[in-house]
Amino acid sequence: MHAAGYGSATEELADHGLYRFRKGAELHATSPELVRRLHAHVRKPQAGNYGAFEELAKSEGTTFLRDLLEMLPDQPVPLEEVEPAESILARFSTQAMSLGSLSPEAHKALSIAMNQLGGRSNTGEGGEDSDLYQVPGTSSKIKQVASGRFGVTAEYLVRAEELEIKMAQGSKPGEGGQLPARKVTEYIARIRHATPGTPLISPPPHHDIYSIEDLAQLIHDLRAVNPRARIGVKLVSGTGVGVIAAGVAKAGADVITVSGHNGGTGSSPLTSIKNTGLPWEIGLRETHETLLRAGLRSRVKLRVDGGLRFSRDILIGATLGADEFGFGTAALVAIGCVMARQCHLNTCPVGIATQDETLRTRFNGKPEMVVAYFRSLAEEIRKGLAELGVRGLAELRGWYDRLETRSGLDPLLVIPVSKPSRVLPQQTSVLDGGVEETELSFEHTRPVGAGCSPIHNFHRSIGAHFSGELMHERLEHKEAPASTRDFQGTAGQSFGAFLTSGLTLNLSGEANDYVGKGLSGGTIVIRAGHHASKRGDVLVGNTVLYGATAGQLYVAGQAGERFAVRNSGAVAVIEGLGQHGCEYMTGGIVAVLGRIGLNFGSGMTGGLAYILRNETEHVLNLEFVQAHELEALEEQNLRRLLEAHVALTDSPVASRFLARRSSLPFVRVQPIHFQGTVQSAWNCIPAIAAEPLAVEAQNFLSISESPAPNYA
Repeated sequence: MHAAGYGSATEELADHGLYRFRKGAELHATSPELVRRLHAHVRKPQAGNYGAFEELAKSEGTTFLRDLLEMLPDQPVPLEEVEPAESILARFSTQAMSLGSLSPEAHKALSIAMNQLGGRSNTGEGGEDSDLYQVPGTSSKIKQVASGRFGVTAEYLVRAEELEIKMAQGSKPGEGGQLPARKVTEYIARIRHATPGTPLISPPPHHDIYSIEDLAQLIHDLRAVNPRARIGVKLVSGTGVGVIAAGVAKAGADVITVSGHNGGTGSSPLTSIKNTGLPWEIGLRETHETLLRAGLRSRVKLRVDGGLRFSRDILIGATLGADEFGFGTAALVAIGCVMARQCHLNTCPVGIATQDETLRTRFNGKPEMVVAYFRSLAEEIRKGLAELGVRGLAELRGWYDRLETRSGLDPLLVIPVSKPSRVLPQQTSVLDGGVEETELSFEHTRPVGAGCSPIHNFHRSIGAHFSGELMHERLEHKEAPASTRDFQGTAGQSFGAFLTSGLTLNLSGEANDYVGKGLSGGTIVIRAGHHASKRGDVLVGNTVLYGATAGQLYVAGQAGERFAVRNSGAVAVIEGLGQHGCEYMTGGIVAVLGRIGLNFGSGMTGGLAYILRNETEHVLNLEFVQAHELEALEEQNLRRLLEAHVALTDSPVASRFLARRSSLPFVRVQPIHFQGTVQSAWNCIPAIAAEPLAVEAQNFLSISESPAPNYA
C-alpha cells in the first residue's frame, strides 16, 4: 500500500473504483453489465431479455450478505396456485428519492408507474408539486415527513395514503438529508419554502424527537390530521434496531421500514455514503424476531430496502421477515440511469438526478419502463415461489429453515432456526394506531365562559384533526368559512399543529411543547394576563413552530428552546426564548421582545428575525447570521406587527415599546448570504394591517374530555 502511494512519480493516485465502476477494480453491484441488460429489457420487454438480467444474480460475485445464502426448494406447486402478480406488485414501492435530488420529470415518471402497478411511490423529503394533484395518478401515495419538514403542509399530509416519518437514512445514518445549493432552483425552492441557491440540510431528528414518546406524539399528530393514512417510520439497519422497532410499534406505527447500508443517494457528498450502517439482512431479521417475541409483530408491516434488484432478493427478504419491499437504484436504472455517480454535482448526463434545464431535456425515461421491470420481477418471484413449494410471500415470512449457506462456506454462517420466528397466516396485521377516536373528534363541551372551552394537558393535537377535515372539504370545493375558538387552561402537546388558513385558536393559559408544529396558515394566540407577561412567564414549551410554512403566532410570554426551528413562512411574536432559536430557518418573520438564549440563528438561510439591540452580544451564531439596523419602512412594518400583538394579547411588553417616542430598540437578524430585499421578505407574509386584527369567538371546534393515552 505504501508503494502504491509513494513508489511512483505520478501526481495522481490510482482510482480503485470505490465510488464508481472502474474495470479491474472494486466490484460494483450495479455494474455496467447489469445496467445494459436491464435497459435492454425495459426498452424491449421480452422474457429472454429479463432472463438475461436475472442470470446476473447467479453469475455476479459476492457483494451482499444474502449472496452467501441459498433458498431450499421443496415439492413444487402449480404456478396457477401462486398468488397473482398484482398481489406481489402491491407490496412494492419506490423509496424516498426527493424532488430536488431527482428531476421533476424523473420523479413524476416513478409516481405514474407505481400508481399504474398498484404499488406506491414515495415523495422523499422534498415535498411535492401541488399541481400534480389536479391530474389523477401522478402524485405519490407515500408522503415523507423528515426532520427538515420541507414542503410539509396540511394539504400535503391530507393527500397521502401513507405518511412516512424519516428517522434515518440507510446510506448515511446519523446525517440529515442534504441538497446542494446548485440543485435548489426557483422551482425547488418554491416547493420547499426555501431560498433559491442556498444549500438545504435536514437537521438530525433530535429537534422534535428526543425519545419514543416524542415519536409517538408525532404519529399522533399525523394521524389526527389524516386518520385515513397509514403511518410509517423509516429506521436504519444497525445494532439494536429491533428494540427501537418495538418502541415504534408501541408508539402506534403501521409500517416500519428497515433500510440497508447500501442504499444510494441522489444529492449527498460522496464522503457521506461509505462505512455507515449495516446490511438490511441483519437489521430485518433482528427486527422481525424482536417484534415477534414482544407480541408486536402482527401490529405492523415490515418493509425492507437497500439494493433490491432480483427475485432472489425478494424471496430472501420475505424469508427473513419482510412484508413489503422498497426499490431505489433499480427503479432509476429502469428509467435510464447509467450510474455516472454525478448525482451530487447536478450534472447527471441522462437528466435524472439534476435540476439543470438543459440536462433535463435528455431524460428519455417513461413510466412504462418501470412497469415492464416490476411486472417481470413479479412474474419471476411467482416462479420462484412455485419452485419453493409455497403459494405466497406471506408463507415464507420468518421461515428460516428454508435458508442454507452456499456450498463450501463456513457452517457458522447458517442462520439458526427458531420455531417462534414463523408468523402464522392467521396472524394477520392489525393496524393499531394507538389513538382513540374520541381524542380526534371535536364534540361540544361544557363552556367555561362565553364561547370558551376548558382544556387540559392530556388534550393533544388540538386543531390538527379539524384542519385535516377542513382541508378535505376545500379539496372537494366545499365552502369552509373562517372560524375561531377560545380555550382556557393548560393545552397538551402540539396545540394548533398543522393549523390551516381560516382557523384561529385563542388560549388563555399555557401550552406544552410543539405549539404550531407545521403551522399551515392558521393563527394561534396565547396569553395569561398582564402579570404573566410582565414577569416573563414561560407560556409555551420547546420546539414551537417547528416546520411551520405559513400562519401567525402571538404569545404574551416566553418560549422554551428551539423556537421556530425550520420555520419557512410563519410570522411570530414572542416575548423571550431559550437556546437555538430560529435554527435552520428558511423563511418567515420572528420578533423577540425579550431575552434570547445562545446559538440564535444557527443554520439560518432565509427569513428575518428582530431582537432587542442589547440582546445581540454572545448569543448570535455569527457563522450564519449578522445584525443590521432597521430601515424606515421596516420599522413601520414591525410597529404594525407589535400593534397586532397588542390587539390580540393585550401585552404590556409590546405596549411599552409602542409607547416610545424614539425609534424601536430592535435590530434585524438575517442570514449572512441573505438573498432578496428586506421588503420582499415582508411581502411574502400576510399583510400586517394598520388596524388591529379582530378576533371573534365562534364555537367551530371543541375538545372531548378523554383520559391520557397509554402506549404500553
